[in-house]
Amino acid sequence: MDQTTLGIGTRLQHIQHGPGVVVGIKYATYLISFINTGLKEIDKTDSNLEEIIPENVSAEVETTSEMEKSLLKILKMWGGITENVPLGDKWHGGMMLLQPADKSLKPKEIPIADFFHKVVMLRDRLRVLEQNINSSKNLSDEEKVSIQQYITRCYGSLTTFNVLFREKEHHFIGEKGNKET
Repeated sequence: MDQTTLGIGTRLQHIQHGPGVVVGIKYATYLISFINTGLKEIDKTDSNLEEIIPENVSAEVETTSEMEKSLLKILKMWGGITENVPLGDKWHGGMMLLQPADKSLKPKEIPIADFFHKVVMLRDRLRVLEQNINSSKNLSDEEKVSIQQYITRCYGSLTTFNVLFREKEHHFIGEKGNKET
């Protein structure tokens, strides 16, 4: 691997620091955000670096503003920042009531906003799972596709909750939604 031309967004593995993402490039070093140890400056020729998924391969040095944009994108990708997904206006302040069939049992009330937050967290975790599967070196392409199909079916099972989202772009899309027309 020619690790002296890695670009911002490249995901990699370091023997000492674990998984990370290139968030900045200097003349002789990379600024890498590691999941376990935080932001580190690593020499471009460090033999402990192993590329997982290349991005923006280039010998250029990025500007600070580009680095900031890339860092936000990378943090979202690795689950460090969750996207702000708005709840539909009609649900604000609403409650969800889970009523047992046995009327002698007490129903459970849950604020819709709390339930919605858990649905969004589930969606974000499925996305991180997809990324981990795609970047896995231990799975064959066939195994990756097979597991991805299960995840797509999970999204399909969650389409019931699309009614809670304010914007359609945040909806769950299952197998039928992924087919080209």
